[in-house]
Amino acid sequence: MIISKSMLLTFLIYIMIITAIGFIAWKSTKNFEDYILGGRKLGALVTALAAGASDMSGWLLMGLPGAVLISGISESWIAIGLAIGAYLNWKLVASRLLIYTKHNNNAITLPDYFTYRFEDKEQILRLTSALIILIFFTIYCASGIVAGARLLETTFCINYFISLFLAASTTIIYTFMGGFLAISWTATIQASLIMFALIFTPIILIRNNGGIFSSIHTIAMKNIDQLNMIHGLSSIAIISLLSWGLGYFGQPHILARFMAADSPSTIRNARRISMIWMILCLSGAISLGFFAIAFFQQHPDISPEVLENSERVFIELTRLLFHPWIAGIILAAILSAVMSTLSGQLLVCASALTKDIYKSFFRKDASHSEMIWVGRLMVLLVSVISIILAFNPTHRVLGLVSYAWAGLGASFGPVVLLSVRWSRMTRNGALAGMLIGTTTVVVWKHYSWLGIYEIIPGFILASIAILVVSLLDCQPSSKKKHIFIKT
Repeated sequence: MIISKSMLLTFLIYIMIITAIGFIAWKSTKNFEDYILGGRKLGALVTALAAGASDMSGWLLMGLPGAVLISGISESWIAIGLAIGAYLNWKLVASRLLIYTKHNNNAITLPDYFTYRFEDKEQILRLTSALIILIFFTIYCASGIVAGARLLETTFCINYFISLFLAASTTIIYTFMGGFLAISWTATIQASLIMFALIFTPIILIRNNGGIFSSIHTIAMKNIDQLNMIHGLSSIAIISLLSWGLGYFGQPHILARFMAADSPSTIRNARRISMIWMILCLSGAISLGFFAIAFFQQHPDISPEVLENSERVFIELTRLLFHPWIAGIILAAILSAVMSTLSGQLLVCASALTKDIYKSFFRKDASHSEMIWVGRLMVLLVSVISIILAFNPTHRVLGLVSYAWAGLGASFGPVVLLSVRWSRMTRNGALAGMLIGTTTVVVWKHYSWLGIYEIIPGFILASIAILVVSLLDCQPSSKKKHIFIKT
């Protein structure tokens, strides 16, 4: 394949812009709260688009279209579940989490919030939650690096292992330098690129296929079952796909965007923006995979490798359909989806290592300057581990994401949701929920019982554990209840 200089130049310009934002954010970072949470001063637009971009990783532009290409429109159930879950997360958790983190000693990380919310003097919740974040987020980060490596490998014919380092390096640089402000500002640009790519590409694809009805006719002639929303899916399978929405309540990189907003009114405005963005992007990803079925049916010899690895479908279509300059912009959007999520995850891991382990257990008197630099070193450490995990080129992006998503959703989801809605919840109840949720996901994933996505039993059993243990436990202090009711 001939590498287009125009496409390469577009990529390089994009990377230069993102890196420049990292330098600007470096100058705006005055203390550790700025580095981890942006000083809690994000407006509605940045909050909304940063939350969306950090959520929709490479799976949106690679995993989801690839799944629809292979299985048809029945893969849409994941998108429906995600849209419902995201809305409920904004509605039930976002504003309250912002308020309660401020009232609980101005907590700037999720383990920080758990510690002060439940008056955990032994800091068991802090250590447990930090370790859970590190375990599952390292896997999550690996999925992002795999997605980025596949993009560079396919687009520029670069060796997969070299692509790993190139895919991770830009994200590491601007996250290392600018922290939360850098990833929030860049996420706003990245979210805009993602939306452009997912609206524009399906339109051109449909036009190339001869229109919507022609495309549908071609797909029906190939396999009419690919037009069926429930083909090949049992009730359990549909419920498992919808249950992806449960994961939102426990994703630290998304919850951090709520904690960084400047006010509850900002959250309300951000919710509307974010949901519109999300629905447009999910619809575009599904449309792309769906109409790609017709395209490759009409052009069976163009790119047979797509059938070997369906997650390359967006990359191949972009290369085939667009002028190199436009292709470069759209492929930059795929890289944006990877970078926006990966940067948020790296920062959450770094904050857990720095604030919740290093400062809390080893250097209680560490200065802000020291904390910032330790945080930057932790970004590098987690990046190296994630790159090592991503060395296996046979990994599927959606598979890695589904495991990490379930682990975090079941471990933290019930704890976060009940902590902002139920004043009777206790420290031991929260601990029981985290441990039961984590253990259930790991065991259920290993044995694959009943074909049910592991987040369902994990979320249910963790919620039951929280309720039972909290009710059997001593009641929280009257001071804590007063703060809860007042807010």
